[in-house]
Amino acid sequence: MQGLLQDKVAMVTGGGSGIGEATAMTFHKDGAKVAIIDRNIEEAERVRNAITEDGGDAIALHANVAQDEEVANAIAMIVEEYGALHAASNNAAFGGGFKGITEFSEKEWGLINDVTLKGVWLCMKHQLMAMEASGGGAIVNISSVGGIRGESKMSLYSAAKGGVIALTKTAAAEYGQRGVRVNCVAPGGVMTAGMKGYFDALPEERDATIATHAMRRLGEPYEIADAVSYLLSDRASFITGAVLTVDGGIMVNPHNL
Repeated sequence: MQGLLQDKVAMVTGGGSGIGEATAMTFHKDGAKVAIIDRNIEEAERVRNAITEDGGDAIALHANVAQDEEVANAIAMIVEEYGALHAASNNAAFGGGFKGITEFSEKEWGLINDVTLKGVWLCMKHQLMAMEASGGGAIVNISSVGGIRGESKMSLYSAAKGGVIALTKTAAAEYGQRGVRVNCVAPGGVMTAGMKGYFDALPEERDATIATHAMRRLGEPYEIADAVSYLLSDRASFITGAVLTVDGGIMVNPHNL
């Protein structure tokens, strides 16, 4: 049986760890040729090696998504290697820590927005051109439930992720008749290495965080990756401009209302 992304060329930013790594592995499982983009080339190469050792086809590329030239070069290298770009997940982000809205600095505003919002725009800019030249494609941007409702102590990250949703909807409107679908996944709490580190440092936060989820558990990275792969596949061919919450019920949990 063919995979959801059989023979497609798919890229993921932030693909060296966490949700991005799970997404790269899911792309491979679903039959795609995979391009893993990360600022940490060693981690990207580790994920590439895991895919190729499992019989897949993958390349690892270094790029800072906040730098236009680096993004353009990475996507050009993907097209040079595989001849096209059909699917992309823009996952790279920077949270900036947990502080009150008045405690963040202007420098932190710039750092968070450069990666989390500007980075998505720059990636989409070059992906859209490459996909249109490839005869069409699909993009899934990773936002957050914080981008929908805001998150206490995460004001700048929430603002940036809200911007990702706006970019997604705008691109979907502009490219609806040009063969490229653009959607967004908004995860809730996901048990990445970063989340584990947060709980190790503040163990009292574990139960409180889990309680915000109606399902009373956090998600696993592959659960986000599976949603991304579906939205990029032809089975989602009539879906564009959507924001899919994959959040264990945060948005409907009476605990949060």
